[in-house]
Amino acid sequence: MNYETNVKYETLAPGQTIDEDTKRKRRRLLLIVAIVAVLALAATIAMRMLGGDKGSAEGVSQVPLVTVAIPGQQAVTRFANATGSLAARVDMPVGVVGEGGRVIAVHVQPGDWVGKGQILATVERSVQTQQLAQLAASVEVAKADAQLAQNNLDRAKALVADGFVSKADIDQKTASRDAAVARVNVAIAQLNQQRAQIGRLDIRAPEAGLVLTRAVEPGQVVGAGSGVLFRIAKGGEMEMRAQLSENELAALTVGTTAQVTPVGMTRSFEGKVWQISPVVDQVNRQGIVRIAVPYNEALRPGGFANARIAMERVQAAVLPESAVQSDQRGSYVYVVGKDDKVERRPVQTGAVTDSGLAITNGLAGGEKVVLYAGGFLNPGETVKPKLEKSGS
Repeated sequence: MNYETNVKYETLAPGQTIDEDTKRKRRRLLLIVAIVAVLALAATIAMRMLGGDKGSAEGVSQVPLVTVAIPGQQAVTRFANATGSLAARVDMPVGVVGEGGRVIAVHVQPGDWVGKGQILATVERSVQTQQLAQLAASVEVAKADAQLAQNNLDRAKALVADGFVSKADIDQKTASRDAAVARVNVAIAQLNQQRAQIGRLDIRAPEAGLVLTRAVEPGQVVGAGSGVLFRIAKGGEMEMRAQLSENELAALTVGTTAQVTPVGMTRSFEGKVWQISPVVDQVNRQGIVRIAVPYNEALRPGGFANARIAMERVQAAVLPESAVQSDQRGSYVYVVGKDDKVERRPVQTGAVTDSGLAITNGLAGGEKVVLYAGGFLNPGETVKPKLEKSGS
């Protein structure tokens, strides 16, 4: 039977016919309508067959299963991480003390240990040596004059009784003797001064310690304006000058232990805070904390290091970071309360430990805290809590 014979053309005007293109379009439209009807019927049958199972699944999914934990309270050490440079704890610059001159010998190298007063470099002193000899001779001349004056006075006193010498002569000879003795003292003082000046030509270590730098060579002419020739770390003691924020400075005390790790090394060195800056930089709002570290050849002044400073020890609940949420109102956690309903609890976070994030305020430790997927929950929502086992 021809399909086209079933189509009625009531809408055609008398004498009007349908072309082949229009007939093809109408056949295609009828075919599409038939296909859609078949698909709709199949979908309806399928929904009726599976409707019971889907309803039961939706009923179960309305109460989500969440993992909770009871954190309790534990001792937590709050640490501050800081960066800074290494330096000598007491850095002593050594330069020319006397008049200077040409250096004839340098006796130490950077890295050498020196004692207090040890000669670091020697300056040529030929002229000063001759001056010293001249002054020594002047002392002997002055002593001879003083001895002669004393002898004249003694002889004059012996003749006073016989009337050959007057009392005025005695006074004059006494004064001559005293002047001669004074000239001896002046000559001795000049001699000692010259000896001290020659001794100052030796560049000496002011204290025992480690030589850090050397800026002088034999043959170099040095003087008062030559600047620093050596730098010595007193006792070899080192320090790290760490930068901390003003909030961390307020919580820090002298004597606090710290672990100092030089850049490029995995080894850490234990030190102690010995000085806290009394001022804070107005630009970066940070202050300097000086951490004393015992000498070790791996610690090089001028190098960069990281420090982990133990600030304080407190009792706090510890949670994984996944349990703590934050928004414009601050940090918070979800707690499963009465009737298994979710409650929002604002908290204050503290130190990050190996076990998790310390909660310093907001939790007593006995609450059931949602550990994961808290971002998908809403306050007041009913959940099915599953307690996480310790150590899992």
